[in-house]
Amino acid sequence: MSELKFPKPYQHEHEKVCNVNELFEQKQTFGEKASDWATSKIGSWGFIAIQSIILVLWVLLNITAWINKWDPYPFIFLNLVVSLFASYTAPVIMMSQNRQDAKARLEARNDYLINLKAEEEIRVILENLEAQNNAIQMIYNKLSALEKPITKKISYK
Repeated sequence: MSELKFPKPYQHEHEKVCNVNELFEQKQTFGEKASDWATSKIGSWGFIAIQSIILVLWVLLNITAWINKWDPYPFIFLNLVVSLFASYTAPVIMMSQNRQDAKARLEARNDYLINLKAEEEIRVILENLEAQNNAIQMIYNKLSALEKPITKKISYK
Protein backbone atom coordinates (compact mmCIF):
# COMPACT_ATOMS: atom_id res chain seq x y z
CA MET A 1 0.00 0.00 0.00
CA SER A 2 1.58 3.27 -1.10
CA GLU A 3 1.53 6.25 1.20
CA LEU A 4 -0.07 9.59 0.37
CA LYS A 5 2.44 12.43 0.17
CA PHE A 6 1.43 16.08 0.45
CA PRO A 7 3.76 19.09 0.27
CA LYS A 8 4.50 21.03 3.44
CA PRO A 9 2.06 23.90 4.14
CA TYR A 10 3.16 27.14 2.52
CA GLN A 11 4.68 29.76 4.82
CA HIS A 12 4.05 33.38 3.84
CA GLU A 13 7.45 34.86 4.67
CA HIS A 14 7.45 37.89 2.42
CA GLU A 15 7.22 41.56 3.30
CA LYS A 16 3.93 43.38 3.27
CA VAL A 17 3.18 44.91 -0.11
CA CYS A 18 3.70 48.66 0.02
CA ASN A 19 1.43 51.29 -1.46
CA VAL A 20 3.55 53.35 -3.84
CA ASN A 21 1.11 56.29 -3.73
CA GLU A 22 1.42 56.54 0.07
CA LEU A 23 5.22 56.43 -0.15
CA PHE A 24 5.27 59.26 -2.66
CA GLU A 25 2.80 61.33 -0.64
CA GLN A 26 4.99 61.01 2.45
CA LYS A 27 8.22 61.93 0.65
CA GLN A 28 6.79 64.80 -1.38
CA THR A 29 8.39 68.20 -0.78
CA PHE A 30 6.60 71.54 -1.04
CA GLY A 31 8.20 72.19 -4.45
CA GLU A 32 7.05 68.82 -5.78
CA LYS A 33 3.51 69.41 -4.54
CA ALA A 34 3.56 72.88 -6.13
CA SER A 35 4.80 71.56 -9.47
CA ASP A 36 2.12 68.83 -9.49
CA TRP A 37 -0.56 71.38 -8.65
CA ALA A 38 0.66 73.80 -11.34
CA THR A 39 0.86 71.01 -13.91
CA SER A 40 -2.67 69.88 -13.14
CA LYS A 41 -3.98 73.43 -13.60
CA ILE A 42 -1.88 74.34 -16.65
CA GLY A 43 -2.82 71.13 -18.43
CA SER A 44 -6.55 71.82 -18.41
CA TRP A 45 -9.14 73.29 -20.76
CA GLY A 46 -10.06 75.82 -18.10
CA PHE A 47 -6.53 77.20 -18.17
CA ILE A 48 -6.58 77.45 -21.96
CA ALA A 49 -9.92 79.24 -21.85
CA ILE A 50 -8.76 81.74 -19.19
CA GLN A 51 -5.47 82.34 -20.99
CA SER A 52 -7.32 82.92 -24.28
CA ILE A 53 -9.70 85.38 -22.64
CA ILE A 54 -6.78 87.32 -21.11
CA LEU A 55 -4.96 87.46 -24.45
CA VAL A 56 -8.07 88.63 -26.31
CA LEU A 57 -8.77 91.28 -23.63
CA TRP A 58 -5.18 92.48 -23.78
CA VAL A 59 -5.35 92.89 -27.55
CA LEU A 60 -8.80 94.53 -27.48
CA LEU A 61 -7.82 96.99 -24.75
CA ASN A 62 -4.71 97.99 -26.67
CA ILE A 63 -6.45 98.29 -30.03
CA THR A 64 -9.37 100.35 -28.72
CA ALA A 65 -7.20 102.32 -26.27
CA TRP A 66 -9.77 102.19 -23.46
CA ILE A 67 -7.11 102.31 -20.77
CA ASN A 68 -4.11 103.99 -22.35
CA LYS A 69 -2.16 102.02 -24.95
CA TRP A 70 0.48 100.36 -22.81
CA ASP A 71 1.32 97.81 -25.54
CA PRO A 72 0.51 99.05 -29.07
CA TYR A 73 0.46 96.77 -32.08
CA PRO A 74 2.52 94.43 -32.68
CA PHE A 75 2.15 93.77 -28.91
CA ILE A 76 5.83 93.39 -28.00
CA PHE A 77 5.10 93.53 -24.26
CA LEU A 78 2.46 90.76 -24.61
CA ASN A 79 5.01 88.66 -26.45
CA LEU A 80 7.51 89.21 -23.60
CA VAL A 81 4.95 88.29 -20.91
CA VAL A 82 3.85 85.13 -22.74
CA SER A 83 7.48 84.12 -23.36
CA LEU A 84 8.40 84.63 -19.70
CA PHE A 85 5.38 82.64 -18.62
CA ALA A 86 6.32 79.81 -21.01
CA SER A 87 9.96 79.84 -19.87
CA TYR A 88 8.84 79.19 -16.27
CA THR A 89 6.01 76.82 -17.13
CA ALA A 90 8.11 74.33 -19.09
CA PRO A 91 10.56 73.54 -16.25
CA VAL A 92 7.72 73.21 -13.74
CA ILE A 93 5.97 70.71 -16.02
CA MET A 94 9.25 68.83 -16.52
CA MET A 95 9.78 68.59 -12.74
CA SER A 96 6.33 67.07 -12.36
CA GLN A 97 6.93 64.66 -15.24
CA ASN A 98 10.29 63.57 -13.81
CA ARG A 99 8.63 62.86 -10.48
CA GLN A 100 5.86 60.90 -12.21
CA ASP A 101 8.50 58.90 -14.10
CA ALA A 102 10.25 58.05 -10.82
CA LYS A 103 6.90 56.99 -9.38
CA ALA A 104 6.20 54.83 -12.44
CA ARG A 105 9.60 53.12 -12.06
CA LEU A 106 8.85 52.40 -8.40
CA GLU A 107 5.41 51.05 -9.32
CA ALA A 108 6.96 48.81 -11.99
CA ARG A 109 9.47 47.44 -9.46
CA ASN A 110 6.66 46.89 -6.94
CA ASP A 111 4.59 45.07 -9.59
CA TYR A 112 7.58 42.88 -10.41
CA LEU A 113 8.03 41.89 -6.75
CA ILE A 114 4.31 41.15 -6.40
CA ASN A 115 4.44 39.02 -9.54
CA LEU A 116 7.38 37.04 -8.11
CA LYS A 117 5.43 36.39 -4.90
CA ALA A 118 2.33 35.41 -6.84
CA GLU A 119 4.34 33.05 -9.04
CA GLU A 120 5.79 31.33 -5.98
CA GLU A 121 2.35 30.95 -4.37
CA ILE A 122 0.84 29.65 -7.62
CA ARG A 123 3.64 27.07 -7.86
CA VAL A 124 2.85 25.88 -4.32
CA ILE A 125 -0.88 25.72 -5.10
CA LEU A 126 -0.19 23.66 -8.25
CA GLU A 127 2.03 21.26 -6.29
CA ASN A 128 -0.72 20.87 -3.71
CA LEU A 129 -3.33 20.25 -6.44
CA GLU A 130 -1.08 17.64 -8.03
CA ALA A 131 -0.73 15.87 -4.67
CA GLN A 132 -4.51 15.96 -4.24
CA ASN A 133 -5.01 14.56 -7.74
CA ASN A 134 -2.59 11.73 -6.95
CA ALA A 135 -4.43 11.02 -3.68
CA ILE A 136 -7.81 11.01 -5.44
CA GLN A 137 -6.43 8.64 -8.09
CA MET A 138 -5.11 6.27 -5.40
CA ILE A 139 -8.45 6.33 -3.57
CA TYR A 140 -10.29 5.69 -6.84
CA ASN A 141 -8.03 2.76 -7.69
CA LYS A 142 -8.56 1.22 -4.24
CA LEU A 143 -12.33 1.67 -4.46
CA SER A 144 -12.34 0.12 -7.93
CA ALA A 145 -10.35 -2.85 -6.63
CA LEU A 146 -12.83 -3.32 -3.78
CA GLU A 147 -15.80 -3.00 -6.11
CA LYS A 148 -14.74 -5.80 -8.52
CA PRO A 149 -15.12 -8.71 -6.04
CA ILE A 150 -18.48 -7.35 -4.86
CA THR A 151 -19.92 -7.15 -8.39
CA LYS A 152 -18.73 -10.73 -9.13
CA LYS A 153 -20.56 -12.09 -6.03
CA ILE A 154 -23.78 -10.22 -6.81
CA SER A 155 -24.00 -11.15 -10.47
CA TYR A 156 -27.36 -12.81 -11.30
CA LYS A 157 -26.84 -15.27 -14.15
